[in-house]
Amino acid sequence: MLEIQEDAVRGSVSLTVRVQPRASKNEIAGVTQGALKIRLCAPPLENRANEALVEFLAEVLKRPKSAVRIQGSEHSRTKRVEIQGVTRRQILDLVILDA
Repeated sequence: MLEIQEDAVRGSVSLTVRVQPRASKNEIAGVTQGALKIRLCAPPLENRANEALVEFLAEVLKRPKSAVRIQGSEHSRTKRVEIQGVTRRQILDLVILDA
């Protein structure tokens, strides 16, 4: 089950994301060990995979890139991400639509 924390005061959600860089295409690949698994074309060099992650999440959630922030573990494949202006339901709908 995907672990999502919703902060009603800030109007944001936080979730754990597991990134697979150098994939054939950018896509949501389900849930693994409580984290949203995302495949990205970008390589894990010079912060390119992190930038691609922010752009991808902003695009699929129809939010500006400034609304998506990596909170920690920038050099790890498992990251904590905060997204402003979305709800827990919107995140869960992404998983259902891409399943």
